[in-house]
Amino acid sequence: MRLSSGGLYIGLRTSLLGTTGMRASGSRLLALAGRRSRSTSAHGRVAGYLTGYPTTVVNRLHYHSYARAHPFQFRLFQGLNYTSKRFINIFPNIIARAIKFPAYVGGGMAAAGSYLAYKMEKANSYAQDKWGNFRDKLSGLFPNENEYGQNNNNNNGDGDSAGAAALLISSNDDKRESDDDEEEDDNLDEDNTQDEMLNLTKQMIEIRSILNKIDSASAHLTLPSIVVIGSQSSGKSSVLESIVGKEFLPKGSNMVTRRPIELTLVNTPNSADVTADFPALRMYNLKNFKEVKRLLMELNMAVPSTEAVSEDPIQLTIKSSRVPDLSLVDLPGYIQVEAADQPFELKSKIKNLCDKYLNEPNIILAISAADVDLANSSALRAAKNADPQGLRTIGVITKLDLVSPEVARGILTNRKYPLKMGYVGVITRAPRTSKVHVGLFGRDVNLEGTTSAKHSSSDLEPEQIKTRQFEKDFFKENKQVFTNCEVSTKRLREKLIKILEISMSNALEPTSMLIQQELDDTSYLFKVEFNDRQLTPKSYLLNNIDVLKLGIKEFQEKFNRNELKSILKADLDQKVLDFLATRYWKDENLQELSSKMSSDEEILYWHKKLELASSSLTKIGVGRLSTMLVTNAILKELENILQETQLRNHDLIKELVTNTAVNVLNTKYYATADQVENCIKPFKYEIDLDSRDWNIAREHAIMLMKEETRQCNERYQAIKNAIGGRKLQQVMGYLQQDPTKKETLGMSKLLLERGSEAVFLNKRLQVLSFRMKLLKNKCHSVNEKDHCPEIFLNAVSDKLTSTAVLFLNVELLSDFFYNFPIELDRKLNILSDEQVEMFAKEDPKIARHIELQKRKDLLDLALEKIDAILVFKKSYKNLAKKK
Repeated sequence: MRLSSGGLYIGLRTSLLGTTGMRASGSRLLALAGRRSRSTSAHGRVAGYLTGYPTTVVNRLHYHSYARAHPFQFRLFQGLNYTSKRFINIFPNIIARAIKFPAYVGGGMAAAGSYLAYKMEKANSYAQDKWGNFRDKLSGLFPNENEYGQNNNNNNGDGDSAGAAALLISSNDDKRESDDDEEEDDNLDEDNTQDEMLNLTKQMIEIRSILNKIDSASAHLTLPSIVVIGSQSSGKSSVLESIVGKEFLPKGSNMVTRRPIELTLVNTPNSADVTADFPALRMYNLKNFKEVKRLLMELNMAVPSTEAVSEDPIQLTIKSSRVPDLSLVDLPGYIQVEAADQPFELKSKIKNLCDKYLNEPNIILAISAADVDLANSSALRAAKNADPQGLRTIGVITKLDLVSPEVARGILTNRKYPLKMGYVGVITRAPRTSKVHVGLFGRDVNLEGTTSAKHSSSDLEPEQIKTRQFEKDFFKENKQVFTNCEVSTKRLREKLIKILEISMSNALEPTSMLIQQELDDTSYLFKVEFNDRQLTPKSYLLNNIDVLKLGIKEFQEKFNRNELKSILKADLDQKVLDFLATRYWKDENLQELSSKMSSDEEILYWHKKLELASSSLTKIGVGRLSTMLVTNAILKELENILQETQLRNHDLIKELVTNTAVNVLNTKYYATADQVENCIKPFKYEIDLDSRDWNIAREHAIMLMKEETRQCNERYQAIKNAIGGRKLQQVMGYLQQDPTKKETLGMSKLLLERGSEAVFLNKRLQVLSFRMKLLKNKCHSVNEKDHCPEIFLNAVSDKLTSTAVLFLNVELLSDFFYNFPIELDRKLNILSDEQVEMFAKEDPKIARHIELQKRKDLLDLALEKIDAILVFKKSYKNLAKKK
């Protein structure tokens, strides 16, 4: 009975321990009983002898430890002698055990309950730990202002940096505890910062990008960046390249970084490519980083050597799945002495440029080499001037492998030149001692660019892979020396991510207030100047194109056959006058046309003369001439229409419209010219005129000669007024005596030229007067065409004009007015947004309208994004208070 009570006691004790919170002790006792029970033999006696307990006690322990049938029952009935006296002595014990059986069951259930309670307690503790980590990360993004004594409303950058520094210091221990695990799983192939809870750096960098588009020169309307400073030999470029994993920064013995490089790293998960963008140059998705390096070199070398440095930044964005979301600024390296080919004030220029970027709220990344005394560090000296308390400065010590590990540890312990955010030691260049090294994933890497690792050298530069492996091996070999120190490029990346998150988060609220003020001012100006009228480059372009199309539509209605005929007839009239002047009016026998010709020779002479004049007129190439005249008329009218629209201020679109019109006209130019030429071909052999055609030609010839007479009189009168009537008469009399003389006493060469022109005009007026009298008094029928060449040639030009106009209207004009708008729309649709914006900004007033509206929209967008983050921040704080 004592043993049975002992078994019951064990079960009750286990149950009580579970209810009073001493579950661990109860679990250890049950585990001990289990271990003992597993060593028991089939009959249970061996374990009893070995442990010093009777077999029944061990069996009871075994029973309480396992939920299965006890083996005692099988042994009891297999070897039992019902007739023996021993059976009579055992029978009461069997009855007692049967009575105690419920107690055994209760003890077992209590033990199982305590075990379940213990497991639930562990699950609860695990959940609380995860919630604590989650809350710590949110505290990192949205630190409590009261905790660090900062005042966001006053935009106290020191307070923000102090909070960030305190949070980073508090998190260093946790980072160091996990260093061993990181060494086992140090996979730098992909950047996992995107997987962190509520990592808002990407959103805040996007907001910063928007603010830079609004006003890149503004010192207050921005979010913090990490500014990288250091001397030319400190390894500054190598640190940036180790973060990116690509060699892209220009290097050289001379000063090659002459402009600030605003580097934005964007993490693009699941992206296999590493691409670079130059937004200012409108160059995107560059995959060849040798080309990126070349462009950066050209952009830097574009700064004249006489100036050496420029404040105009180079904007570069790199996107990859392995880079973190960071906003960095690479500045020209500090120098100690100017070279002979460098300006005397170069040192002060570099200092002034760097000081501009070192102002609050930017974070300073001061790069110093381990083999140079920190007392001589130009980066630390400049950081101390801009950040006296060291609240927003991170020290980076490069080239740690060049000094002993003990010396390196002394630098990194942050005692001699303390910084609140501490120092991080890195190695960015591996020594070139062998050709083969172990890669990031434990495989051989050939420095010539081949690797057996999972990813090829197109993902990571071979030199970067070698350097990272060397750095990892170096710090692993000296792990004990660098205990409690922050080392490795990976640790630097993590620290930069954290501090940038905190700094940007702290700056959100004061920046939001500044943006709201800027938005109010911009909205007021937009209301006053443009009455809140929305205008985009695209809408401005389309509106002006619609006005142009309306003008072309009106031109089409006016440009009918009569207009075509007048254009072509005017040119042919001039041709007719030229033929008359050269073939008839200079002929000394012109008087014969006014009298009746008596001899056949005279008749044949003038008849042949008329045929030659007519043939010359019909063979001048009327088809090409008329097509060219109409084409030029269309282009001229199109230019006039453009001048009546807002497009007159935009050379880009004017050129596009003109080129489109020329292309459309050219498609039908030669076909139309050939068609017209074929249609007028019969007139080259025979021309039939009726009385109506003759009368119309007669009236037009008289009118044409009257106009010629008027122009001659005007010109003669102008010469007379310029020289004087008497002087002109003297010169004309002198020239009539000897027309070959070019100059004489009292008469200059110019005077003689004017006199010669007056003599010619006088003769032409006499001929015109003589011929008009003949046309009016005679030339009443087509039978007198040999005597009246002026009328006949005009009749021929009428025939040519009417025939050409018919086909010009069908073949050329109809096709142009139909296809030109279609082709113009096609050309406009392929214009890029940059070209459309460039077009719109050619007009200063429109440029002002677009810029003001764009500024307002960007301010709205930035404020909306910041407010979304601030709302989440407020919600998180309320949730934390409830917890």
